[in-house]
Amino acid sequence: MIWRDEYKIGVELVDKQHQELFKRLGNFIQTVRSDKEESVKKKEVEKTLNFMGEYVATHFDAEEALQKKYNYPGFENHHQIHEEFKAEVAEFQQEYRENKFDEDFVMEFSGRLLTWLINHVASTDQDIGEHINSVIENEEETK
Repeated sequence: MIWRDEYKIGVELVDKQHQELFKRLGNFIQTVRSDKEESVKKKEVEKTLNFMGEYVATHFDAEEALQKKYNYPGFENHHQIHEEFKAEVAEFQQEYRENKFDEDFVMEFSGRLLTWLINHVASTDQDIGEHINSVIENEEETK
């Protein structure tokens, strides 16, 4: 599994969703790199694409709702990063539908997806966790 505990941002909902994303992506990469038949790989690619399309949107919505709730100062910028990523996933889905199964293309996309996810979770999302947890600590201190 690609997930590491240092990717946690300290917000349980977000951490669980990130773990699920990493798990699915890890399974996806494992299948694509395996010696399985192309039909099996195709099914896995389609399943993962559908999952990513839906789950990424659900996850980003939940993450952004938390940012708003805790007045995260980098919200607009973070929202823009999410929108660009969703567009990239949608673009890949479209290209995949047009070109069918191209192993090199799928490998390249899975690599880009993984790189993006690690960089985003290990870096950008850490700021959200710090902000939310500092707001919560301040609220508890003023009680």
